[in-house]
Order: sequence, then C-alpha cells, then structure tokens
Amino acid sequence: MTDVNGVELTVFVLFFAAVTAVGFAAARWRRAETLMHLDEWGLGGRNFGTFVTWFLLGGDLYSAYTFVAVPSAVFAGGAMGFWAVPYGAIAYPIVFLIGPRLWSVAHRHGYVTAADFVRGRYGSRTLGLAVALTGILAMMPYIALQLVGIQAVLTVMGVTGSGWARDLPLFAAFALLAAYTFTSGLRAPALISFVKDAMIYLVIIVAIVYIPTRLGGWDRIFDTAGTALARPNPATGRPSGSLVTTDMTHWAYGTLALGSSLALFIYPHTVTGALAAGRRDVIRRNAALLPAYSLLLGLLALLGYMALAHPGVVAAVKEAKNPQLAVPELFDQVFPDWFAGVAFAAIGVGALVPAAIMSIAASNLFTRNVYTAFLRPDATPAEETRVSRLVSLLVKVGALVFVLGFDKSLAINLQLLGGIWVVQTFPAIAVGLYTRWLDRWGLLAGWAAGMAYGTITAYGTSSPTQEHFGSPLAAIPVVGHTGYIALTAFALNIAVAVAVTAVLRALRVPAGEDATSEDDYTADAGDRPPAPEDPGRPLAGRPVA
Repeated sequence: MTDVNGVELTVFVLFFAAVTAVGFAAARWRRAETLMHLDEWGLGGRNFGTFVTWFLLGGDLYSAYTFVAVPSAVFAGGAMGFWAVPYGAIAYPIVFLIGPRLWSVAHRHGYVTAADFVRGRYGSRTLGLAVALTGILAMMPYIALQLVGIQAVLTVMGVTGSGWARDLPLFAAFALLAAYTFTSGLRAPALISFVKDAMIYLVIIVAIVYIPTRLGGWDRIFDTAGTALARPNPATGRPSGSLVTTDMTHWAYGTLALGSSLALFIYPHTVTGALAAGRRDVIRRNAALLPAYSLLLGLLALLGYMALAHPGVVAAVKEAKNPQLAVPELFDQVFPDWFAGVAFAAIGVGALVPAAIMSIAASNLFTRNVYTAFLRPDATPAEETRVSRLVSLLVKVGALVFVLGFDKSLAINLQLLGGIWVVQTFPAIAVGLYTRWLDRWGLLAGWAAGMAYGTITAYGTSSPTQEHFGSPLAAIPVVGHTGYIALTAFALNIAVAVAVTAVLRALRVPAGEDATSEDDYTADAGDRPPAPEDPGRPLAGRPVA
C-alpha cells in the first residue's frame, strides 16, 4: 500500500467514522421501551413518515452498486447501460398499485415479510417458505456487491497489496456495519440514509457541472465516447456498443427494463423499507416522489461517457481489466484529492445503507418463515429478534466470504440472476394482493418451473470472462430475439400456475384457509388494532376470498 492517497483516504475514513457514530446513535432515535421485537428492530417501529421513508427507500433502492455499475455498463456498452433509467418509470406505477395494499394487510395482521403475507393469504407454509428462501438467495450476492463497491473505491485510493493488508479495510467496514445494524436495527440505515443521499446528490451535481469543463464540453465527450464504442472489441471482433440502441439491442433493452421493474418492489429489502412506513398514504406519496431518483440515475449514467472521454481513465480500467473502476478512476483523476475523498465516501456510505437493510430483510425472512414457521412455532417476540439479529451477522459474513472468494464478474452476474429469481415470487405476492384465484399448489408449481428455467438458462450463458452465468440475456423461445431471462421464466411461471390451478379447480381440490379479508387491503393506521399475537399464522374464522 505504498501508493495510498493520504488525503483521499483520510477524508474517506472521517466520513465513515461519522456515519458509524450516527448508526450507533440511531438505537435511541424514536426508540420504544425495547428493541426486542421485530416490529421495532426489523421495521423501525412501523412509524416512519413520508420524509423518512423517501430517504430510506431511496437509500435502499439506489445502492453503491447502482452508482458504480450503471455508469460502468455505459462505459462498456454505451446506450444499453441506460436500460436502468426507464425501468424506474415503469416500476413506480406498479409500486403505486401493490405497495399500499401490501402495507395495509401487513399492518392489519402484523406481517413482517412478504412471505408472511403469502403464508397467511394461501394458508400454505410451504409456499411461504419458497418465497422466503428465494428472497434470501437473491439477497446474498446483492449484499456482496455493496462490499464490491467499497472495495473498488479502496482499490482506486491505493489500498492494494495481498492477503490481510489488502482486505483489512474491508473487514473493518464490515465489522462496523455489522455492529451498528445489530445494535440499532432498521433505525440505523434510516438515519444514515439522510447523510448518504445528501452526499450523493452533492457529488453528482458537482460532477455533472465540473467534469465536462475538464473534458472539453459535452460535444467532445459524446464524440470521443462514440468513437471509443465503435472500435471492435478484441474478444468479439464487434463494436463494444453505440450511443443509441440498435435493432440488435431493442429487445434486450426493453425486457431488461420491464423485468427489472417487476422485481423492484418485491425484493425483500424494498418490502422491509415500505412496511416500516407509518401510514398507507406514505407509500402512495413515495410512489409519486421516488421517480426523482430516476433523474439522478440518468445523470449517473452519463458518467460512463465522461470516463470514456478521459484517456487516463480508459488506460487505468484497461490495465485493471475491471470496468467497475470507471467512475472511481474518473473521480480520482479529475477531482481535487479532498473532493475525490468526499466522492469515494459517498459511494462507501451508499453501500452501507442498502447492505444494512438487505441483511435485516434476509434475517427477518429466515426468522419468521423458517425458524418460527417450522422450528419454533411458540417463539416469543424477543426470541425472534435475537435470532434475527444473529442471522443478520451471518448473512454479512456470507456476503464477505462471497466477495473475497469469488470472481467479481461472477458476483455481478449472480446479482442479475437474483432478479431472475425474485420475479418468480411476483404472482404469489403481487397478484395475490388482488385475487386468490390462483391455487397455492399452482403458484408453487409455477414458481418451481420459473426458477428451474431461469437458473438453467442463465447457467448456460457465457461471456469473454466466464463460462457460466455470463449474461442475464438469452434467446426467447418462439420469438427468437435476445431478452432478459427473467421475463421468459416469468411467462412460463404464469402459464404453469394458471394451468395447474385450472386442473385443481376442476377436481375441486380444497384451497388453503385465507387469513385475510377484503377490508384488510384498504386498512389504514388507526382503523382497528392489528390482529394479535402471532401475525405470521393464519387467523381462524376468516372466509376464503
């Protein structure tokens, strides 16, 4: 670590220390008598207002991976990388439709996870378990990628080497994250998200205004980027990309945007952030306000073109053979050292918020839908919280092992595979919020078909850097165009679920007991007390809808 930039690292460490202090202080913010209840530790007391929820969901959805990977995708392939921008415009109307209904039924019954709702709605522990395990599986590489973002920043600052010397800063960041998440629960990322979002907006505004003046203006940026993208890629012999999408990429662009929009709100960490809101209208307002982050995302994507227009950045990325370093290298080579340190701290803090929420979401899924549902049905709220806090630590350890033990390109593509997996829970969760026509066994069969097809197809894709899981794209059967595997698997999922349901209804196979009633889906805070005691179990006496 002889080439460490002392100024950048000092600023980075100071911001990290400040954020850590905020994380520990959050344990006393809006604190109830005890944190030993999942409503308190895992959902922040279920009383966040519009302002806090906006920052929490924004900090949750727009992670360090977003701020590193979206511009790097533009750097590597041009306009195709912009698919992440329109998917927000598609996703938030979906959030508006399903978010308030999920919040209402969860508030009425005290559900902590989406799998709790599925279990209660369909009277099926098995279907709830499938949804829970899918969410946990999808979270692991996603959490790991937050640490990959921190690692990319440390690499550019010169924190390199081998063995413990290289990985010690990452261990330290992990330990701090684990400690204040264990202590403060969801309140920690909620409070830190204010700092994170302020830093990100500051850095992006400065970058969009300042960097073009250093690179000769926007005309030169686009001209240089277009020329660079038009050069043949040595690995494929074809151009790396273009400034606009082509006939060859339209289907890939559109299906990535649509498939990702279906996945956005049913990711466990997003559900956790939404269920922490205090009222139904908070979700509706945020569905209208959160598209502001899509504007930020569009500006972030432009950093990929700026990196292509800077010869020093291009040379550094080629030498490292890692396009994920494009934005950190751009900040390092263009900004003064002190402000580069601020920018790196923004990326680092941007990793902490979603990583904390993701680990809490994964641990809540395990506790409620594996431990309590199958192992300890009589577990007390305090016991559930102890288990969830412990599992949140184990999840972070698993993510750290993932980062240190696997190739980074594999980690990135497995995150995209996580999207393929999560979309397969959409019928049970989102469709189930409006109708119970689909049978529990039909949903389970559809989920299994979609998971199998998506995983096997993704395994069969390759790239210049890896033989398997090389791309989230594959040929769409019948259509023939290349598209996002998640959508094809989702179509198969729906077809199987409908077919199996039709057969079971024709055979008059009994449906499971529905723990919910029609008015649960429009309930608001104060309408009536939440259903007591064990909200994860179906309540007796409710009609099957």
